[in-house]
Amino acid sequence: MSSAPPHLFDMQALTRHRNRAAANFAEFSFLKQLGVDRLVERLSLVKRSFTDILDIGCHAGEMVSGLSESTLYHSDMRFTQIEPAQKFADIASQNKAHTVCSGMTPLPVSPAQFDAITSAMFLHWIDDLPGLLTQARLALRPDGFFVANMLGGRSLQELRQVLVAAETELYGGMRPRTLPMADIRDLGGVMQRAGFALPVIDAELITVTYSDLFRLMADLRGMGEQNALTARSRHFTSKALFMKAAEIYRDEFSTADGQITASFELITLTGWSPAPSQPQPLAPGSATRRLADAIDSTEIDPLADEPN
Repeated sequence: MSSAPPHLFDMQALTRHRNRAAANFAEFSFLKQLGVDRLVERLSLVKRSFTDILDIGCHAGEMVSGLSESTLYHSDMRFTQIEPAQKFADIASQNKAHTVCSGMTPLPVSPAQFDAITSAMFLHWIDDLPGLLTQARLALRPDGFFVANMLGGRSLQELRQVLVAAETELYGGMRPRTLPMADIRDLGGVMQRAGFALPVIDAELITVTYSDLFRLMADLRGMGEQNALTARSRHFTSKALFMKAAEIYRDEFSTADGQITASFELITLTGWSPAPSQPQPLAPGSATRRLADAIDSTEIDPLADEPN
């Protein structure tokens, strides 16, 4: 009997953060917009015309806007957007796409409803990522395309380090203050476990500069990306901790002009809903030509006796 995945994230807290961020999100949406741009690029490389498209974790509807303004758009396109925060959903609905304010467990969709599913900068907040990806795969028609990006494990590595150092120096220990994120090495297996065919996973590391730690934290609040861990401390955090962290950050991760650097790893996942028309691996032993013949080489049997 399989156990339920741990509840790493407090979805009520995440929803509160996103609702607070919604009104001024355009001022802080550079990572979301970058994620959308990358997904539009991936979709443009697929020689396919998509009609029914689902976007998961839509924020203010940036993905639908990006596709509507791209060369991929055609008049028969139909969009559905899902967003857990009501205020974001209200803004997103202004692009006239069908917008659903809902949690993600389960996805409020029907089997084989879409021929493409996207998600920009949201999946790192999902407790049961294999479960959600499985639901997404089932919501695709045969040979439907899934493309998403999310923050990966190298994101905010500098912030993690300085918070641990500051809290250890001041209090002799640490509490969970930054969310755990997936490692790219694990996500290929997650996609296969969810049933996707031909999965591809890749990543890019983006470096952003800030005047200080407090400007970085303000950006995270503006994105709705602050701490929503279930195990987070519910007590007031002293100013001394953040002042010490800011000092360590400046000492360890400064640029020549006195700025600090923050890393964001953007991991992109693509895969297909299985279909008979897709390329299939050959069965073991079914090859009709030897590799040695193909590369014009001599085949050596490692078990054979050496020549005298």
